[in-house]
Amino acid sequence: MNVADIEHLLCVLPKLKFLVIGDLILDKYIWGAAERISPEAPIPIVKVDREETRLGGAGNVVNNLISLGCHVQIASVVGSDEAGTELKQLLQRQGVATAGIQRDSKRTTTCKTRIIAGHQQLVRLDHEDCILVDSFQEDQLLEFVDKVLGDVDVVLVSDYLKGVLSDRTLGEIIRISKKHSRPVVVDPKGKDFSRYKGVTLLTPNQREAEWATGGEILNHDSLLVIGESLYHDLELGALLITRGSRGMSLFTEDQPTHLATEAREVYDVSGAGDTVLSLCAVGLAGGLPLTDSAELANLAAGIVVGKVGTATVSPAELLTAALAKDQDLGRKILSKDRLAMVLEGYHQAGKEIIFTNGCFDLLHAGHVQYLQKARKLGDLLVLGLNSDESIRRLKGEKRPLLHQTERAQILAALDCVDYITIFEEDTPLELIRLIKPAVLAKGGDYVADEVVGREFVTSYGGRLVLLQFEDGKSTTNIIDEVLTRYRE
Repeated sequence: MNVADIEHLLCVLPKLKFLVIGDLILDKYIWGAAERISPEAPIPIVKVDREETRLGGAGNVVNNLISLGCHVQIASVVGSDEAGTELKQLLQRQGVATAGIQRDSKRTTTCKTRIIAGHQQLVRLDHEDCILVDSFQEDQLLEFVDKVLGDVDVVLVSDYLKGVLSDRTLGEIIRISKKHSRPVVVDPKGKDFSRYKGVTLLTPNQREAEWATGGEILNHDSLLVIGESLYHDLELGALLITRGSRGMSLFTEDQPTHLATEAREVYDVSGAGDTVLSLCAVGLAGGLPLTDSAELANLAAGIVVGKVGTATVSPAELLTAALAKDQDLGRKILSKDRLAMVLEGYHQAGKEIIFTNGCFDLLHAGHVQYLQKARKLGDLLVLGLNSDESIRRLKGEKRPLLHQTERAQILAALDCVDYITIFEEDTPLELIRLIKPAVLAKGGDYVADEVVGREFVTSYGGRLVLLQFEDGKSTTNIIDEVLTRYRE
């Protein structure tokens, strides 16, 4: 899978349609500070700052798909209680139709309340019962599935063993999906994986795979034994075992494929399985091969585990991560539209973007030192490069000496430069408005009031930094020196 594959996939995301079936969970978060111990018992007192409710379980799968701009329908059963009502409202706010959600007065909607101080989860409170839904609710759910399945691309089954997915329900979902020739992607739970026989893709984590087989993955050989056993015994289209810091292993009719983890920092693994399930389904619906779909899921999982709570991934974050992984220097040279999408991911992550611009006709030590200083002002440096035509208007018909493509390629080789985009205008103001940098860097031979974009950047709290060039270093001086020497 390469950047072009992801770019193509991002273009078709709004056209993709999914049906999510499974256990809906209401995730509640209570955030606060624990600064003292209770006099009543040896426990911390948490001063509550804020509370938040999120979609969990199958709802987090929906969240992942919605965050990518896909169309989603949901089929589930919840209680006729406050938590069930809140779940439906959260889904409706996301634009998800809730006609496929059955209400059952005998059920308690699963609700998990997490109390967090700083980045440390102190305790989790669970309200739930895991009784199987009755036959009437089963029939209603399956009737809905059969009715809508012809209008979706992929079926996702999110099983949390909370009672929605009985053996009969799962069997019928698989049968109906095959009748409509729709792929079924399943995130399993429990020890009995025979319930999932014949699905297109099964995505257990390592511990779940061990439970299902009674084995233990201690090394590469035992991984192969367990993976091949599940793949063949369950007659799967494919098996993807997620292994945390050890990455993922994909089993198909070909040789197993092992993917190294993409995570750089791990803050919270909750919901990572939902992300893997969602992105595998997105890849399949978008026409990616199984191996590429697994790579896509691996990339997304590496992003979400760096966030707190059941998080999701955006198209911009996916593209940014793919570009960062790509070792081709050409990945740094982007069109303005593509750059805007990439930088959206950095803005969402709270990163400080530095912007500078120039002609950089003959790269010299003064340029390099200037760019190195600029890069230290924030998290990433974006360079606006004057096009050949704009340089001719500014400096005359004899410039530039190097074509804009060559200049961009040379600059891309510098570690201090993260992204480059070429602009045709006489000034970079339009580009600055598009990028919205936190820092606008310019050479010290400018006066602050003369710097294009200063007023715009400072209007939202950004800052202008003037950096000194090394004396005597300029493209003009180099040209003059060459002419002087070769005239002699």
